[in-house]
Amino acid sequence: MVVAGSLVFSLASVPHDWAQVPAAKTAENVFKNIQVLRDIPADQLIPSMQFITASLGVECDFCHVEGAFEKDDKKPKQTARKMMQMMFAINRDTFEGHRIVTCYSCHRGGIAPLPTPVIEEGATPPMAKRGDSEADVDDARKLPADPILDKYVVALGGAEAVRNVTSRIEKGTATVGGRQIPVVVYAKAPDKRASVMNLPNGDSITAYDGQGGWLSNPGRPVREMNRSEAEAARLDADLYLPLHLKQIFDELRVRPAERIEDRDVTLVVGMRAGQPPVKLYFDPQSGLLVRMVRYAETPLGLNPTQIDYADYREHDGVKIPFRWTIARPGGRFSIQVEQVEQNLPVDDKQFVPP
Repeated sequence: MVVAGSLVFSLASVPHDWAQVPAAKTAENVFKNIQVLRDIPADQLIPSMQFITASLGVECDFCHVEGAFEKDDKKPKQTARKMMQMMFAINRDTFEGHRIVTCYSCHRGGIAPLPTPVIEEGATPPMAKRGDSEADVDDARKLPADPILDKYVVALGGAEAVRNVTSRIEKGTATVGGRQIPVVVYAKAPDKRASVMNLPNGDSITAYDGQGGWLSNPGRPVREMNRSEAEAARLDADLYLPLHLKQIFDELRVRPAERIEDRDVTLVVGMRAGQPPVKLYFDPQSGLLVRMVRYAETPLGLNPTQIDYADYREHDGVKIPFRWTIARPGGRFSIQVEQVEQNLPVDDKQFVPP
């Protein structure tokens, strides 16, 4: 039911041999001149590079030679290797191997670490923020998540109304970097989804067929999703996600209330074995989901994606967010739906790579 997605993929300049990654091999078996991240799964190398770009606020060419990523011609690449080794050593020797310190711990979106605290306009001391006290955390833990999720389903129109939708086609406009781009999203029960962005030089497609996903960009070969991308796409593709939340997550924890813009929201954190947490923010008045924050696991840290849902409207007895905004450390874009059609035939070819 929830419409979101990894519609725009960064690192578009990554060469083809950096994109086609067999999941079972290690990074040094697939890529050239890997010196630090040798033993990580090959499909985790690109997400790790994305974590570095997000932590330092740079692009690939800050460290790499365009078209020859294996070369060591740039000094920042040598520095990055030393920094990763330092980070691993700190976590190993000081934090019993737990990943506590990451690139972002020091860089905070800048090339150089900040040695002096920054006083932000209107900043509030951390311990004075709402929900930071141990009492608030303990009280939240005592609250069951089931009533919040049940209210969400009722707010959408009820379980039966959600189940009655077998397909959905949404047409609208994506706002990316100030440009307006036509978008069509195809969804088919139970778990197939394709987002098609009509760019001037061809279509950019993100698709999931129920088993795995793929991405296609104009002028570039089709690329299979890595494991983190496929897991995110699986959540997006679940047409009945509001009904499945209790089954998907091993544990659902209510956390202290937070604020989004000018309103209080209820936070539920979904936990699964071997997966990063997923944060679900609900409007306590309407019961609707207003934000989801999920994370892609990498050997260096977690890459966050935030999806905000707004402009809920009823269509065929079910409320649907007509606007959603996807934000990552490297930027954000929004999609405004203008037309919705449900329960129409959707050809499975929409979800199969060309």
